[in-house]
Amino acid sequence: MSNLNEILQSETPVLVDFHATWCGPCKMMAPELNRLKEMMGEGIRILKIDVDRNPGTAGHYNVSGVPTLILFQKGRVLWRQSGAMSAGQLSNIIRQHTGAGV
Repeated sequence: MSNLNEILQSETPVLVDFHATWCGPCKMMAPELNRLKEMMGEGIRILKIDVDRNPGTAGHYNVSGVPTLILFQKGRVLWRQSGAMSAGQLSNIIRQHTGAGV
């Protein structure tokens, strides 16, 4: 998890998608996260963490449902929510919380 901590300390906002392979809404998030990356480019970093393969990390961040999205910048949690969202909704949230351009 030390590598994850280094990534989360970044100046660039980091959106972490806690997901599971068996989760239907998680599967719906994959294309939305790809669209978000296309929209924001280098303005966002997106990490996907499988809760079944990384239960310790999921537990550390109190993830009890999937998908759970958590936005970090400089090691701080800026926003979190469980449930699927569109790329447009996510870009608006990221812009509100970080001032990052879209």
